[in-house]
Amino acid sequence: MSEAVTQNRRRGGRVARQAIRSAPLAEEARAVRPGLESGNFKVLSDLQVKRIHTAVLDVLENIGLADAIPSCIEIITAAGGVLKDNGRLTFPRALVEDMLTKVNRNVVLYGQDPKHDMELTGSKTYFGTAGAAVHMVDAHTGEYRESTTQDLYDIARQVDKLDNIHFFQRSVVCRDLPDPFDMDFNTCYAAVSGTTKHVGSSWVEPHHVEKSLEMLHMIAGGEKKWRERPFVSMSNCFVVPPLKFAEDACRCLEVSVRGGMPVLLLAAGQAGATSPASLAGAVVQETAEVLAGLCYVNAIQPGAPAIFGTWPFVSDLRTGAMSGGSGEQALLVAACAQMGRFYDLPTGVPSGMCDSKVPDYQAGAEKGYNHAVTGNSGTNLVYESAGMHASLLGFCMESLVLDNDTIGSVLRTVRGIEVNEDTLSLDAIRSVCEEGPGHYLGSDQTLSVMQSEYFYPDTGERSSPNEWDEKGKPTALSIATEMVKDTMANHHPRHISDKMDKEIRAEFDIKLPRSLMTKG
Repeated sequence: MSEAVTQNRRRGGRVARQAIRSAPLAEEARAVRPGLESGNFKVLSDLQVKRIHTAVLDVLENIGLADAIPSCIEIITAAGGVLKDNGRLTFPRALVEDMLTKVNRNVVLYGQDPKHDMELTGSKTYFGTAGAAVHMVDAHTGEYRESTTQDLYDIARQVDKLDNIHFFQRSVVCRDLPDPFDMDFNTCYAAVSGTTKHVGSSWVEPHHVEKSLEMLHMIAGGEKKWRERPFVSMSNCFVVPPLKFAEDACRCLEVSVRGGMPVLLLAAGQAGATSPASLAGAVVQETAEVLAGLCYVNAIQPGAPAIFGTWPFVSDLRTGAMSGGSGEQALLVAACAQMGRFYDLPTGVPSGMCDSKVPDYQAGAEKGYNHAVTGNSGTNLVYESAGMHASLLGFCMESLVLDNDTIGSVLRTVRGIEVNEDTLSLDAIRSVCEEGPGHYLGSDQTLSVMQSEYFYPDTGERSSPNEWDEKGKPTALSIATEMVKDTMANHHPRHISDKMDKEIRAEFDIKLPRSLMTKG
């Protein structure tokens, strides 16, 4: 065969592959998709899990939690808890085991658009944002500035465009809103206005939750429809490690449960500071705290949707500072996720809180190995997975786009390798080796699986050095920058109609001008 014919065949195969790559593909046929079954990585043996479980029951029954509010004491003691003479509320083994029979193990986190609904059953895995960064990071200058309500809305609409970020939880603090009510309410408004994916937010006072629920009822079409499909969940730090209830958060939790809002029960001890420096001890404390929260929720309303939110963090013991990108962080999170699977609970853990201040090599490495371990741990929800820097102090829009690609690659590892008669490829091997050109570049099988078996990053640069030079030497960061610019210029969600938005603004004090939510 002549060189010219060979080159033409290669060129034709490349064109065919590019055409297939650009063609739309049904979600179920994609290489990665929401809700892939995870759990292939287990940091703990079965015996270690059981030993941790025994220690957890010991902590709950004999040490308990301090600073319970009166309503919590009343609810828990009525269910079988014991208030000790030292004021600590304890949870006997029988109470914990009883409540574990009542928990909702089939939680669905709904989107405003049903295509974004997330079923938290078994080990189905989803990635999303979260955090409370107080700064926005300029990816090109490294400058940090205070985050605003506009930033929060812009992050939400960027998330709305990214396939591998499956839900949006509040990522930054609206530093332009000093009043706590304005901040809580407008955070919820900006988030639900920016995306049709499921939204998570937080509140500091029960009244703030109640008023936000009024708005959410309006958007849903009434309280009944809201309760049927609650598309916002509460991130609730009901506990202050080590082993103390947070009074205001507990009051908000009770409003959330009774209002039909799913709640992420979040315990965020920092190993070596607010939880034991021993990694196993940190897992014991985190698990005990969140199980106490599950008892609390199910004593209020059996089967209320709640997420086992063990969020262990790590200290750099040389300085005491948080180290969100460490290998120890990955191990702690994977162990906590494994405990969630042991109890068969809807589980959410954090990953991706890198220590790096900007999107650089350190950031990519820290997020990559943390996501690979966490994504394969069996957790249902991976929070804080995109955009975060400086151990949750900064948020970067370009990193959001870059992390979307990292998550896509990690999800490909979660999916694993499928072995069946077709994928064993005996017919393809025989055809290529006995009859064909001696390579698989243009084979029917290659064309048929190039999207269903392979993930292609949007920002990853895979061309040859010559092609790269001809294109102007683009970098992942420069590509991400252009993608952010395109979204900010052209994507202005209108799932909440102008009419409904006017009604909301007539009823509530919305701080984000509608003019800043419209294409200029």
